[in-house]
Amino acid sequence: MKLNKLIPTLSLAAAAALLAGCASPGVKNPSGVPVTRMNADEQGFVAGTGVESQDLVAVTDKMARSILSIPQIANAATPPRIALDPVNNNTRFPINKDIFNVRIRTELNKKSLGKVTFLARERMAALDKERNLKRSGDVTASSDPKVQEFLGADYFLTGELQGLSTRTKAGTSDYILYAFQLIDARTSAIVWEDSAEIKKQGLEDAAYR
Repeated sequence: MKLNKLIPTLSLAAAAALLAGCASPGVKNPSGVPVTRMNADEQGFVAGTGVESQDLVAVTDKMARSILSIPQIANAATPPRIALDPVNNNTRFPINKDIFNVRIRTELNKKSLGKVTFLARERMAALDKERNLKRSGDVTASSDPKVQEFLGADYFLTGELQGLSTRTKAGTSDYILYAFQLIDARTSAIVWEDSAEIKKQGLEDAAYR
C-alpha cells in the first residue's frame, strides 16, 4: 500500500480509537444477562437480605385476607370507613414504607366486594379546594348541591416494620417483623392485628433505594 493511501486509513483508525476512549466506561454493549421480566412475587438473581417485592406481595396479601375475616368487617351492616395512617419503618433499610398500606388498600378494594370504604385523606388539599369552589358557586355540584362535609373514619389502618441485623465476615443476616393494626377511631382500641416474619441471610449486603 502506498504511503499517501495509508495515512488517511491510519487517521481514521486513530480517530475511532480516540472516540472510543472518550466514551463512558459504564456504557457497554450487552454481552451478559439481558433484562428479565419477572412476577412481583418472584425472587430474582438480583437479591439482598432486605425488603423486596416478593416480601411486599406476601405480607400485604396475608394482611388483606386477615382483615376481611374479622367480624367488624365481615359482619358490618354498612361498609366501615378506613383511613390510612403512615407505617413506621424501624429497619435499617430506606424503603418506601407507604407502599405497604397502598397495596393492602388496593387488595381490599379489589377483593372485599364493597365491604370496606377507604378515605382519600392524602388528597385532602385537592378535595378541600374543590369543596370550597362548589360552596362559592364557582363550579357546580350536580351530585350534591348542598356540598356535604367530608366523611369521618371508623378505623385507621397502620403498621410498623421492625428489624434485627447481624453482619460478620461470613455474611449478613436480617430479620424483619411486619406488624399491622386496625384501630378504632372512636375508642383507640386495636380491633385487629396481624404480623409476618421474614429472615434472610446472604454472603453480601445489597444497596436499597
